Amino acid sequence: MTIDVAVVGGRFGGEFLPLYRSHPEVGRVALCDIDQDTLHRVADTYGVRDRFDSLETLLASDDFDAVHIATPVRFHVDQSVAVLDSGRHCASAVPMATTLDGIRRVLAAQRSSRRTYMMMETMVLGREFFHVRDLYERGELGALTFLRGAHIQNLDGYPRYWYGYPPMTYSTHALSPLLALAGARVRTAVGLGSGRLTPDRRGDFDNPFPVETALFQLDKGDLAAEVTVSFFQTGRTYYEGFSVYGHEAGVEWPQLNEDDGLRVYRLEPLGGGDGPVGRGRSASATVVHPLDRPDLLPPELAPFVRPTTFHPGEGAPAVRLGSAHGGSHPHLVHEFVTSIVESRAPVVDALTAAAWTAPGICGHESALRGGERIEVPDFVSEQEVRA
Repeated sequence: MTIDVAVVGGRFGGEFLPLYRSHPEVGRVALCDIDQDTLHRVADTYGVRDRFDSLETLLASDDFDAVHIATPVRFHVDQSVAVLDSGRHCASAVPMATTLDGIRRVLAAQRSSRRTYMMMETMVLGREFFHVRDLYERGELGALTFLRGAHIQNLDGYPRYWYGYPPMTYSTHALSPLLALAGARVRTAVGLGSGRLTPDRRGDFDNPFPVETALFQLDKGDLAAEVTVSFFQTGRTYYEGFSVYGHEAGVEWPQLNEDDGLRVYRLEPLGGGDGPVGRGRSASATVVHPLDRPDLLPPELAPFVRPTTFHPGEGAPAVRLGSAHGGSHPHLVHEFVTSIVESRAPVVDALTAAAWTAPGICGHESALRGGERIEVPDFVSEQEVRA
């Protein structure tokens, strides 16, 4: 069985076209973009014949089984709902939505359509997460004690629709790996904003903060997670990572870039190492470079976990491709495609996406209210009540 896939949004979505074209269970691949120059330039680059200049035109056709939404955040809800309502499977870039109402709209569309919805969260299918998950599942971390994530990125010079964007509503890259590892959901959020956006960066949103931090209380193991997100006025190199601490060991994301490796701390026996006898446990520190996991992919996709060359065919020149987000993109494509082919829920299905997106929305609302504790909806319970 093969499926036909259309990608909407040529700029970011273009990175996925070679992956879909290479997947053994994908037939035709199309690109959709409202900008004619982008549409034809990207489609020509990756050897894509089928082209649409609007989502409406794509959905009005009888073609293509699945649609991958890779457009700006403000379109995710309406476009995801339209795709699902058309009877097609839907993958969407993060976040699922920026409001609780938007989350519920997507959940309702997925439930009524009975089609696959997957949020394409990069951080839970990258080499670093796979490594930390394996440590935890082998018991090397011990019981989890505390979780921390951060996403700091300067968006000066980006398209104006990013200006003033509420940072905590884009927290899935920092929060999702923590929740996936702990197997937990967030019960409450307490958020605080820090600093004030300059007038030229305020944009069209209700957000005054360049930085937002939230404490999330989880529903498992009395755990708490701390997440910070900033898009403006924060002097730091790009950082998108997480740290996990357990009774026996902890793992911290590299401070500068992925090539620096994870730092793994392991507690020594009491009195061991360099610590004084009977007074605390010292810890060893080791730098680890997580291995790729091509074994989780079909041979056709395995090369894409690292920079590689893609050959579009039909006389088009070869394209040198990067490998962003911890080599997660081929894993995302493979998970989305195989979940459809195998008629199963993907690893980040609609309810999981809702549980990973809503805490940031509530954290931002808490920050606007000066740190008021906000209950995060339990969408599984809501669905059970509706049923």
